[in-house]
Amino acid sequence: MKVKVLFFGATADLTRKRQAEIEITEDAVAANVLEQIFAEFPSLVKHHDKKSLLFSINQEYSSGDEKIKEGDELAIFTAVSGG
Repeated sequence: MKVKVLFFGATADLTRKRQAEIEITEDAVAANVLEQIFAEFPSLVKHHDKKSLLFSINQEYSSGDEKIKEGDELAIFTAVSGG
């Protein structure tokens, strides 16, 4: 099945994309899909520690345990800070 992945801020710069569509298995959970995204876009891992990236599913932060369904919208972004 296919899901849309959105990239924001620095992740868009690293992947040179604002969005991508990836093929995942029917029983995929968020943590596995995130690893698949890292495999397809190694620049994310190369330039950022995985712990500094945030991951959401349908605009809700992901814990990694959620089952991904067809049509879900995933997003990867870095934490925003300011002062």
